[in-house]
Parts: sequence; structure tokens; C-alpha cells
Amino acid sequence: MSNLSEYKQSLDSLRFTPEQTAQLAASAAKEAARRTRRMSRRPLGRMAVIAAAVAVVLAVGSSAAGILPTPIDVFAPLFGGAASQTQVIDKIGHPIGASDTDHGITISADAIMGDEYNAVIVYTLTREDGERFLPADKAPDGTYLMVGGSGGASWAKGGSHGSAWFVDQDPEDNMVQYVEAVSSDVSLTRGTAMAKFEDLRYWDPETEQAELLCEGNWKFRFEVDYEDCSVRMGGGETFSQDGLNFTIGTVSVSPIAVKVNYTVDSEPVWSNSGSGRQDPEDARQARQYLENVEILLTKTDGTVVDLSTSGGSIRPENGASACSKGQVLEEITPLEELASISVGGVVFPIPAE
Repeated sequence: MSNLSEYKQSLDSLRFTPEQTAQLAASAAKEAARRTRRMSRRPLGRMAVIAAAVAVVLAVGSSAAGILPTPIDVFAPLFGGAASQTQVIDKIGHPIGASDTDHGITISADAIMGDEYNAVIVYTLTREDGERFLPADKAPDGTYLMVGGSGGASWAKGGSHGSAWFVDQDPEDNMVQYVEAVSSDVSLTRGTAMAKFEDLRYWDPETEQAELLCEGNWKFRFEVDYEDCSVRMGGGETFSQDGLNFTIGTVSVSPIAVKVNYTVDSEPVWSNSGSGRQDPEDARQARQYLENVEILLTKTDGTVVDLSTSGGSIRPENGASACSKGQVLEEITPLEELASISVGGVVFPIPAE
């Protein structure tokens, strides 16, 4: 794929089921908000992980001389390094250490942390020749790195959505970092993950071309095994909006993510146009069943985090719809620093333990 128009055409040619379309629309809406993260490392850019056929932003942490980095070393610069945050990382973070090398570049999975339905993996991409990772005449800011294959790890058995982005600790060195955030409809705490990456490219804004940085085919497996760190609330609370009636199932909150399950008393009627492009009416219904459901996370200091545009899914179920929304938070927040979560105006106090 050599230019942006070809990239867009490839997106237009993709085919999705109505349920997948709704899920992708919600995920894209979340990324459109262009969340801003305060980071000590320089971001190279981020984009939604839409489908396996689409190139995605890639990167990861670092390991030197074969020494496996600790989860605190990996996650603290990305998700917060305060004492309360590093305590959470130390409790729930797990090292990985799997890698593959091709065409002079090693991709290694450094560490993972998560809860039942959400996970974050950090990788490192390293040039074995020791040269700076990006060409010297390419400024890191605004330069998108893209990779083929699945562009990350896959082990979820159900529907999933997420995002991925590069972070560059030192533009002059031979490494970049890649963060992959995944949210799923099924448990992620156990499984064998397969990571696949192909042909690393970068987007040149001057030529509007995806330039080949390095050919390659990287593939490796690793075991996922971590403890769920979330607390659960909810069970039958109701609210109504947009002419629909909603019943809250479970609300899950952890220091790194939020997940909400609810049912709606009707099913959306999808167009099934088959064009690969979302019909305006389908988009309206996706907002009605997903994005318009307000989710507000309130911290003990009074800060309110709006998670209403979180990615999600819609599944028909006997004349009703089973829906879920969730996302990884931008920074680790210990449970004792979270006061409540509101779903469609229904407020749930968050227990600290």
C-alpha cells in the first residue's frame, strides 16, 4: 500500500457483519476524540486498531544485554510513576520476554498488565545494527509507524477492540516503544497469545506515501496468565433515553480500565448494504445503543473522566440487544483514588478493596 488513497480504498473494500460494523464505529469514535496523554516519552502517533488487514501503529519498551525489564520499568513512564501507581504495577504487571528477529530488527514483548476484560502489552522494536530507528531526516513528531500482519497479539475468543501507539524514549537511539491496549467481550486473563507483525513502514507527510522502513515477518507466542484486579458493581438498575430502555448488568472497574455490560429492550435494524461503508442510519443506531450511553468516572479529588466514547459491541439477543463498552484508562488510578462511576445517570460508589 504505497499511498493514502490506496489505504482508504482498502478500508472501503473491507466487509463486516452489522455487529462488527457497530463495534468498529464505536472504536473509531473513541479514537476520533484524540485523547491526550501526558507522557515522559515522546509519542510517535496513534491510530485505532480497526482490522487485521489494516496497518497499525506499533512499538514497545526496552531490554538491554538480555536482561528482562521489570513491569515497573516498562509501564511507569507510560501510565504514571507516582508511588501509588507503581504499587499497582508491581501487583498486577507481569514480564513476558518473548521475541523474534528478522531483517535486523528484533520485536520483543516486554510486559503485560490487565483485568478480566482489558489488557495492555508493551513491546520493544530494536535495530540490531545500533543505528537510530527512524531516518535522521525524519522528525519523530507526527511520523506514523505502521506494520502489517495482525499488528499485535491475539488470544481473545470473543469480540475485541482497542488501540495502539508508538512512543520514542530517545529519537537518537535504536529503539522505539509500542503500546497495545485491548478490550474484549470475554475474559483475557488466560490464554496463549500469538503476535504477528509484517513489513514496518512509516508515513511521510511530505510525500504522502507509506515508506518502507524494513521488510520482515515477526511471529512469536507467549502465555497470558495474570490475576483480575477489578471490582464489580451493578445488577438490574435501569434508565431510559432516546426512546430505549436500558438495564445495567455488570460494571467492572480496575486501576487500569472500565467495562460496562447492559441490555437494551430492542434490536437495531441494520442496513446490510454490503458496501463496507457504514450507512448513516447504522451510524445513528450505533450512537443510540453505544456512544450516547454516558459513562463518567469520578475520582476522589473531584476530577471527572468522560468514557462515553469507549469502544464496544452490540449483540442481538431474543428481541433485545446485549451491549458492552469499555476501554483502558490513560493512566493508572488506584481504586482508593476512585469515588464512583455513573452509567446512564445511575451512580455506583467504587469500593476501595
